[in-house]
Amino acid sequence: MTMTSESPSARGPAAPLHVLGALALELKGDAAVQRSALARHDAGALSEKIARDLAGFAADTAALDLVTVGAHYDPVELLRPGWPLHRELDELAARAPRERGAEQAGRVIAFGAHDDQLPGALTPSPDFAGGPLRLVPFALSGSPELVARVGETLESSLLERGMAGADTALAAQAAFGLKVEHARYLTVHDLAAMMALQYDHAGLGPLWPLLETALLQPEGEQWLDALPEPLVHYADGEARIALFSPAAWHARYAPEAPCDTAECRDKLNRRYQHFEARLRQIAAVLGAHAVPVTFVHCDGEQPREEM
Repeated sequence: MTMTSESPSARGPAAPLHVLGALALELKGDAAVQRSALARHDAGALSEKIARDLAGFAADTAALDLVTVGAHYDPVELLRPGWPLHRELDELAARAPRERGAEQAGRVIAFGAHDDQLPGALTPSPDFAGGPLRLVPFALSGSPELVARVGETLESSLLERGMAGADTALAAQAAFGLKVEHARYLTVHDLAAMMALQYDHAGLGPLWPLLETALLQPEGEQWLDALPEPLVHYADGEARIALFSPAAWHARYAPEAPCDTAECRDKLNRRYQHFEARLRQIAAVLGAHAVPVTFVHCDGEQPREEM
């Protein structure tokens, strides 16, 4: 993905500023992971291999700055509105000095841990440790024209042929102390597409359009309004989830004739409990992606108007 400036120019959309992506490490089974972060030297060694691999997909990447970190993260830590992890890399890299005479050469900047502490807000969250897919993020920056050209090439090629070099996969495996099944490169668009499929397989497909809007058009608007799902409205940078009174829930989700038997009432109660569990699940997924969640009490017959 290419990151653009905040607003379009008078002549059209602003030129892209960065290409955002990650080295994706698919782990073997339940093997233990020894380290979530690398010391500076090891982070630098891995970053050189990443730079070499990316230049093999698009030669012009050698003229761009590559910024990465010796740490691995869960997909939800990358797929967040505003791409905060990548922005943190960019802001830290902006403080790195450029050697005199190197204005035209791309730098390789890798952040590692000092005394077991990563700089800024780069520490992976222990709340999301243990997943089967771990990501080492990177950002490419430079002249807008070059970034646009490299971004287009990587967007069209990585998903199909973006396998990392064998020595890169082995270096990541040894450095982090984990077992790598596959290692490949993805743009954040590729990662989003992969997560959309995974969420669909996990029964969360109806939520994805709303999440996608939060990621790619954070100032946009999207509804999840499809029975029997909870009612969710994304707008103004937050997700508003409807909380229905028992009567309002019954009118929207179970408008059939009133139950006259204990068996029917038990069945209706189970449906309501399932709905509440689904509501909590959706709120948790949105929260994991750092989408702010607000619960809105809705008692009327037109709940969309209350949200």
